[in-house]
Amino acid sequence: MISSNQGQLKCHRCSECNGLSCANMLPGLGGVMDGFNFQSNYKAWKELFLEAKTEASQILIKPEVIRCGPVTGSVENIGYNNEKDFYLPYLSNVLSAGFNLCVGDGYPDEKLQFGTEAVKTLNTKAAFFLKPYPQEILKKRIDFVKPYASYVGVDIDSFNIATMRNLVHLERKTADQLQDLRTQAQLPFVIKGVFTDEDIELVKEVKPDVVYISNHGGRVETKKGSTGVFLKENAEILKKYCKEIWVDGGIRTKQDIQAALYYGADQVIMARPFIKATFDNNFKEKFGSFLK
Repeated sequence: MISSNQGQLKCHRCSECNGLSCANMLPGLGGVMDGFNFQSNYKAWKELFLEAKTEASQILIKPEVIRCGPVTGSVENIGYNNEKDFYLPYLSNVLSAGFNLCVGDGYPDEKLQFGTEAVKTLNTKAAFFLKPYPQEILKKRIDFVKPYASYVGVDIDSFNIATMRNLVHLERKTADQLQDLRTQAQLPFVIKGVFTDEDIELVKEVKPDVVYISNHGGRVETKKGSTGVFLKENAEILKKYCKEIWVDGGIRTKQDIQAALYYGADQVIMARPFIKATFDNNFKEKFGSFLK
C-alpha cells in the first residue's frame, strides 16, 4: 500500500457517512441542497436491501464489480496539502484490493494529468471521465487519455457545477456531440450522470456501452432523489439501450452493493470510503476483507 501525505481532512468522520453533519459543506465532502441527495443516496440502499433481503443477500460480489469514484480536487475538497499527493495512493490502494479504477477530470488541467500519470505508473488501465468541455478541447483530452483508458466517458452531470461551468465553458452535450466523441474515443463509451428523464432520452439516442447513474454524490444541483431509487425504477428500460449499468452515491457496505446488483447494476462505484481510508493510510485495514 502506498501512503499519502497528510493535510487536514475536510470531513467530520461520522460513525455513519450519511451526509447529515456535512450538509452544504463545499468545498469539502458534503452535499448541496442541505445534503438532501447525499442523505437520500445513503438511505435508499438500506431500504432497497431490506425490500429484497432474501434474494439480495445471496448475491456473491466479485471484487471486479467495484470501482473507485473519479475523484479530483484533493486540496479543496479532501484537504490534502498538495494536489498530486492524492492520486497514486488512492488508485494504488483500490487496485491492490482487486477493485477497478476510475479517473476524473478537472480544472486546472493538472488534475487529469496527475490521474493519468498514476494509472501509467501502475501499469494498468482505468475508466476516464471527462468534463463536458467544448468539443475540440474534449477531443484533445480523449486523445491524451486513450493509451491508458479501458473506457472513456463524459461526465454530463458536472454541467450542473455552476462555478466550473462558467469558468471553463462546460456545455450541455447533445446526442450528436456525444456520438462524435464516441467516434473519437474508439473505446467503450460511458454517459456518466444519468439521473433525469431528459438523461434517459439522451441514452436512447446515443445507446452508449455503459450508462452510469449518478447525481454526483449529492454534490450538484439536480432533481431531488436517490440513485438507488432511480436505478430500481429505470434499470429495465435503460438496459435496452446499453450493455451495462454502473451506479454510485451513498454506497458504503456489502449489503449496499448487493442491493445495487439486485436492482440491475453491473458495477458499483464508491468514493468517500476509499478517499478517507487513503487519507488515513488504513485502506488495507478497512477493505482487506471487505467482501468476506
